[in-house]
Amino acid sequence: MSSKGKSLKTYILACRREWVIGVMLVLASVLMSVGIPFITRFAIDDLNEGIISVGGVIFYSAAYVIAAAVSGVFAFKMRRVLLSLSHHVEYDIRRDVFDHLTRLDHSFYSRERTGDLMTKMTSDLTSVREFVGQGILQGARTIFGFVLAFAVMLAINVRLAMVMLILLPCISLLFFMLLNVIRRRYEASQEQFSVISNFSQESFGGVRTIRGYGMEDRQEGLFAGLNGEYIARKLALSRVERPLWPIMSMLFSLGVVLLLIVGGRQVVDGDLTIGEFVQFTQYLFLLQWPMMALGWTVNLMQRGGASWRRIRSIMDSEPAIRDGDQTDSSIMLRTGAVSFELVNLMMRGMHVLKDITLDIPDGATVGLTGPTGSGKTLLAWMIPRVIEPTSGLVRVDGHNVRSIPVEKLRLHIGMAPQEPFLFSDTLANNIALGLPETHQEKVFWAADIAQLSSDIEYFPGGYQTVLGERGVTLSGGQRQRTAISRAIARKPPILILDDVFSAIDTQTEANILERLGPVLKGSTSIIVSHRISTLRHADFIVVLENGRITQKGPHRDLVRQTGYYQELDEVQRLESELEGV
Repeated sequence: MSSKGKSLKTYILACRREWVIGVMLVLASVLMSVGIPFITRFAIDDLNEGIISVGGVIFYSAAYVIAAAVSGVFAFKMRRVLLSLSHHVEYDIRRDVFDHLTRLDHSFYSRERTGDLMTKMTSDLTSVREFVGQGILQGARTIFGFVLAFAVMLAINVRLAMVMLILLPCISLLFFMLLNVIRRRYEASQEQFSVISNFSQESFGGVRTIRGYGMEDRQEGLFAGLNGEYIARKLALSRVERPLWPIMSMLFSLGVVLLLIVGGRQVVDGDLTIGEFVQFTQYLFLLQWPMMALGWTVNLMQRGGASWRRIRSIMDSEPAIRDGDQTDSSIMLRTGAVSFELVNLMMRGMHVLKDITLDIPDGATVGLTGPTGSGKTLLAWMIPRVIEPTSGLVRVDGHNVRSIPVEKLRLHIGMAPQEPFLFSDTLANNIALGLPETHQEKVFWAADIAQLSSDIEYFPGGYQTVLGERGVTLSGGQRQRTAISRAIARKPPILILDDVFSAIDTQTEANILERLGPVLKGSTSIIVSHRISTLRHADFIVVLENGRITQKGPHRDLVRQTGYYQELDEVQRLESELEGV
């Protein structure tokens, strides 16, 4: 069953045998706890009647110690089994949520905050685990304790047992009044915690910008405001939760008073033995924890239920781009030919790409250029289905990309995006990200092609140097060259280089392009760039303006045509001449 269709009950019942054992251990522990007062009762009554001997005292004492020890063993085992199982449930949920998150697409992450996702994966998941573990443990213990203890109390003295039952409607009424308030305030506090997590994540990720603009004090003030709101919401929650314990203590004290008034009178009248009175008292003390735990258990249920709904909001999300009814898993991709047929793209009510028709033969190198915002990157992203056209068709090797399994399609493509993302891992593992396993020779080859190997010689750990978060320990040019290495390492049939030379000096760029020549000839390559020095190496160049193709042809033809490309060439030649002066 997919994670989308799973309920919390499904995760719990996955280990139903262990859960049954755990609940049976709870029942055994409660049975022993209910049985111990009988030993006390018989011992006191025998003492009161003067019919007990020294051997009898030893017998009752030994029976009490053994029963208490057995009860303790059952209590230890039930905690060990049920709390361990709750961790297994947490593991299964976290695994499925993470797996589902890796399959969601760009549209999901563009609307979800990273801090909120982290809160759901940590704080909310902990609340679910506590509900599953302690909630079931204390819930079963409370139910068994009430049922068994009151059954025995009714068997001993109906009148006194009914007096004790007066407390139950009071407890139920209290809980029904507080349940919805606890749920609403807990959800509000969790939402604010997500805001704080997201703010912190963005602040730490952009600490250079914050320090560069001298905004430390402003960020501290904003954080203080968010934190103050969180504390206010937690205090509002505490004002509802905390009274539960003192109210339970008050109700328990009321039960003791009723027991002394009614039970004491029956002892005086001879309707109740002293042993039975003490047994009743022990049951009242035995019920003290279930009564106290009832509020805690209900609180755990409210927290766990609210957190589970937040987690389910992730698991119920579907990727906008996924395999569907028209997917044909039998398709085998053999070439890198790409074509666009009357492709249109609407975003936020704007016509971003308009009637794009373009054929890129297998093995060809095409350059994409145009003004900022003309749709170059969006057009390139349609090939691996990062985004999809509003209308029209995109084909790879003659197949509609919608009919190709997403995983198979993307394994056919190597991408180096405008803003490369590097992981907090070794440089070698970052380069080998798209390989089935870290292949040393391929890593060395790709790094050499991207002119990165000479820099790596000066790294403290060479290829095993662990990069900082998002590759912060590398320069912008080194990050881009790492992205180029990653894209070409598996020698994909289709290679997309999206403005990956913007942070690289022209001399290094020329060296990379010279070495990339054989690689580009072995792939269908799409190079997005604003640099003429990069574009001139393409077999033909496509100019996009306002979402439309306005020019197409090789460099030698476009520089002679009046238009954007000629102007771009003239500006960059002038800049080059001025730099040489």
